[in-house]
Amino acid sequence: MRAARLIKMVLLLQSRPSMTGPELARELEVSERTVARDVLSLSEAGVPVYADRGRTGGYRLIGGYRTRLTGLGRSEAEALFLSGVPSALREMGLADAASAARLKVSAALLPELRDAATDAAQRFHLDAPAWYQEPETPALLPALADAVWDDRRIVARYLRKDTEVERELEPYGLVLKAGVWYLAARAQGDFRVYRVDRFIAIDTEHPGGSGRFAREASFDLPAFWAERAAQFARSLLREEVVVRLSPRGVLQLPYVTERAAAGEAIDKAQAAGGPDEHGRLTVTLRVESAEVAYAQLLALGPEGEILTPSELRERFATAARRTATLYT
Repeated sequence: MRAARLIKMVLLLQSRPSMTGPELARELEVSERTVARDVLSLSEAGVPVYADRGRTGGYRLIGGYRTRLTGLGRSEAEALFLSGVPSALREMGLADAASAARLKVSAALLPELRDAATDAAQRFHLDAPAWYQEPETPALLPALADAVWDDRRIVARYLRKDTEVERELEPYGLVLKAGVWYLAARAQGDFRVYRVDRFIAIDTEHPGGSGRFAREASFDLPAFWAERAAQFARSLLREEVVVRLSPRGVLQLPYVTERAAAGEAIDKAQAAGGPDEHGRLTVTLRVESAEVAYAQLLALGPEGEILTPSELRERFATAARRTATLYT
């Protein structure tokens, strides 16, 4: 375990000009004290690790030191071949480049590891689109992917509802979510998200959009997407319903409605006093609309009682009477 960590530390320092103690600690998932001990061990073993002191200091390799400990093991090789999504690469126009890269990696592997690609492909497959949807590749996706790779400004025309809008964008990254492609881009200084299938045209030669942009070094695409996706999910929940849940209903609620909203509602109700004398918990649940709440909360059956709004309660009461008539 420690030997693998020391090798990883050397490879990290080899790939970057320098790294601070906290950065190495995060990458290696250890404490800064452990990093300092490992650096001392590497120095004693003859690896020229140098520590720069001061606020801007860190660790670096000196003298152009390069390690030859770069061979791949079987599990690493198989993980490498799993790192891409073939359908996504194909849609972005990168299938040929990915194929060439896999061939080069395969050729560089030891003979006994060259079946790693086949082994991985026969054991794991990622099908990105959602069920009951026929995936369609947006026509402009390859051109957008080129602009993202090249850090090139674009002038884009896209549909906002029924209105055609033109904007100059700095395309930072592409995200595939449930079969739908999104572009993360900076426009007028702000980062925004655009659905790729709403783009009508893009132009990299437009006088206002030509040329490359300087990518913001601190931009983190996965973190940005996670934050915006959470914001979007919260923005859909515009109404509230009050539901009295049985103990089984409490367990079922996260499976029939938006999981985060259900968890928040249950936590607040528990903190506010918890279940009543009959073990029932009354929660205030954020929902997209009364119509959506009706469709979702019907799945609770007798484990949930709608208290408010009154119109929704009456609708559930009507549904209960009709159901009871069917089984009488």
